[in-house]
Amino acid sequence: MFVRLWFELRIKRFQELQSILLRLTLENSSNLSFRIAQRFLIRKRIRSSSLFWNTMDIRYWRCIIKKGSHCPDDDIRIYLYSSEIRVKRRIDVNHPFSLHMNGWDPEKRNVIIIHGFNGTEGKTPMTFIRDAYLNRGDYNVFTVDWKPLSKFPCYLSSLSNTRLVAQCTAQFYSHLTHSGASAYDTHCVGHSLGAHICGMMSNHLTHRLHKIIGLDPARPLVDRYGSRAFRLTRDDANIVQVIHSNAGFLGETAQVGHVDFCVNGGRMQPNCRNEPRRIRMARCSHFMSACYFVATISDRGKRHKAYPCNTACTRRLPGPLGSALVPMGEHTPDGIQGTYCIQMRASRKCPFD
Repeated sequence: MFVRLWFELRIKRFQELQSILLRLTLENSSNLSFRIAQRFLIRKRIRSSSLFWNTMDIRYWRCIIKKGSHCPDDDIRIYLYSSEIRVKRRIDVNHPFSLHMNGWDPEKRNVIIIHGFNGTEGKTPMTFIRDAYLNRGDYNVFTVDWKPLSKFPCYLSSLSNTRLVAQCTAQFYSHLTHSGASAYDTHCVGHSLGAHICGMMSNHLTHRLHKIIGLDPARPLVDRYGSRAFRLTRDDANIVQVIHSNAGFLGETAQVGHVDFCVNGGRMQPNCRNEPRRIRMARCSHFMSACYFVATISDRGKRHKAYPCNTACTRRLPGPLGSALVPMGEHTPDGIQGTYCIQMRASRKCPFD
């Protein structure tokens, strides 16, 4: 009896959260996730309440809905790692010398890594991406941690919060380039919703990023209701590369970028087929995009080469078009366009939390 009452209380609270999202929809009709909430959550007319009209962030249970657009924000933290000092150091964009004081090397290239829904910068497989770049020795590695704004099960609020995360990350990028970093030698790597955040940074920059690598960009709700301004597209950077490992399920379908790579067909990964439930199979496959990308960082483009295939990733292109092999991931040459397929084995060294 007690357990039943507890669940009923939880359901009631979640329904109240849906009502809040609905009201925010009416106030912010241009916001992607609020429009999604309007489509999915309208069930009956909701009475007005002063709670809906304040300008404070809404914190409800585990969920945080950011209503403001002020950066920097304490729920969005950016850390610097270097090969010499592998302890994370928080960057303060309001301090003009924060980068130099925390070990930033202007002679090295820069990579910005952004996690997705229910993630954190210190969670695998994002840590494997970070460490792979650090092991190269020629990168300053910046990680964006927006964990408080992306907690499970708050997917709708996470979608909403991606706008602010993109804005604050763009502010940091401007701070970085203003401090002397080369835009050509700085790129963004994002997984799932993090890939869309990399793309949305362009909404707040006067010049496009040079390169974005999207690791299985998130599909749920975004594919049907996300305008081009609120998702990763080829217009967001000079080079947009996408690696698909769960296309059509948790990941977007091809073709998203200038060049799209489908690993093992791009849908369900072989090493994930033993999962007992389909959602766990999809989740496992979704994370494998990060693991596959890690394998390309240190190989200098000598292995992991893909062949041209159709946009559905089901067959190789015939004739000479299908014979040109292209390295996937970190070492893909600039100017490559189209859809490519590749067969890869899963690494036991790349589990996910």
